[in-house]
Amino acid sequence: MKLNTLFLFLFALVLSTNAQVEQASETPSPIIFIYDASGSMWGQMEGKTKMEIAATVLSESIGDFSEDQKIGLVAYGHRKKGDCRDVETLLPMSNTSKSSVSSTVKSIKPLGKTPLAYSATTVIDQLRKNKEKATIVLITDGIESCDGNICDVVTKAKKEGIDFKLHIVGFGLKNSETEQLKCAAKAGEGNYYDAADASGLGDAMSEVASQTIDKEEGNFGVYAIKNDQPIDAWVLAYKAGTKEKVNALRTYGETRYMFLPAGKYDLLVRPMSSNVQEITVTNVESFEDKKTERTISFDGGKIASTTTNNGKGWDSTVKIKDKDGKVVAGGRTYGRVKELEVNPGIYTVEFQALAMKGLNTFQKLENVAVAAGEVIELAHNFNTGTFFIDAKVGDKSIDTMVSVKEKNTGKAVDGSRTYDRGAEFLLNPATYTVKVTPLGSYKDRKSQSFTIEVKTGESITKTLNF
Repeated sequence: MKLNTLFLFLFALVLSTNAQVEQASETPSPIIFIYDASGSMWGQMEGKTKMEIAATVLSESIGDFSEDQKIGLVAYGHRKKGDCRDVETLLPMSNTSKSSVSSTVKSIKPLGKTPLAYSATTVIDQLRKNKEKATIVLITDGIESCDGNICDVVTKAKKEGIDFKLHIVGFGLKNSETEQLKCAAKAGEGNYYDAADASGLGDAMSEVASQTIDKEEGNFGVYAIKNDQPIDAWVLAYKAGTKEKVNALRTYGETRYMFLPAGKYDLLVRPMSSNVQEITVTNVESFEDKKTERTISFDGGKIASTTTNNGKGWDSTVKIKDKDGKVVAGGRTYGRVKELEVNPGIYTVEFQALAMKGLNTFQKLENVAVAAGEVIELAHNFNTGTFFIDAKVGDKSIDTMVSVKEKNTGKAVDGSRTYDRGAEFLLNPATYTVKVTPLGSYKDRKSQSFTIEVKTGESITKTLNF
């Protein structure tokens, strides 16, 4: 959650900076907020009323707007309890005072109904009269309660040629209540944003600020899915092969568009769900003369791992690491095929053979590319030979400490005690130095050392007499 919050903050900062640069050269078109002041805004979320949350988020969001940004404010349901015409322009679209917006919103007392269609009509009539284009942002925690159809209102206005973009933020709505709102946002060439809480409302307001009527129309759409179901994801677009950010969007479980000049880009796609990892899609192409859509699938692929020893199934641990070195999956082979599911991406796979000793018990395979629905088969064969040592005094086996080092490097690879039965070692092929030191009643006897060569599949037996 903390990572997502940081990501959103940086994203909003980029948008704010870009917006201020663009607005410095041209006065931006008005943004008109239609604010929900119906009685349901007294409802509680996170220990606060929806009214308090919405007022606070709206006040904070407009703080990132340029100083010459015109901000209009229209409210509905705040004066009369049962009046479907209770819609009032509280601040004209010529207003540039952010403090006036904040103080006005905080003074509103929710009371009445939810006349969405009539509210939209009121604002559209103002645009028609003033012959001005604008971005309209409707914030609502409920559906139409006055028999209007906001989708029809918006569709007719667009056919008439009135120039506006409509975004709708549904605050705490159920999925079954959003159909007409999504229809209206689509007809208004804007987006519908689902805000389940204060954080979601803030996220939506940040993106709304980057999707105004003044922005170039989006030509590159992204749709994110997992297991054939749409998911919500952030998408950052970079110039291909660089870290130069070009644009960003959030999918909200739908196909959402951003503008990318003709060229090739790398997309960093980060799902909002904490149990799904981000992926990078490289060299996607955008075109000037047509819209492009890209579906990003987070369906898992599989890595099927097999380890053998001298050609026969062997038990090993398997670790799969992402590009940052984080272990994303793991397990043991137990001498069989081990399948591990991961998100599409590039991975490093590490095998650690169990039981055997030596300098070749570990294997790392890098740049293993996994695509959605794909099964990547990986296999690695380890080699060993066996070495058995027995220590005796006369015909009696005695207890000793045995240490085994790889001769060329001097690295200790194994050690054990013979007790009264000898000891066996499973070793990688190599030449070893072995030191045997008597224990117990025979600890006064001098240690003995020797070298052995272990070969693949062969067994060596050595008996020392003390």
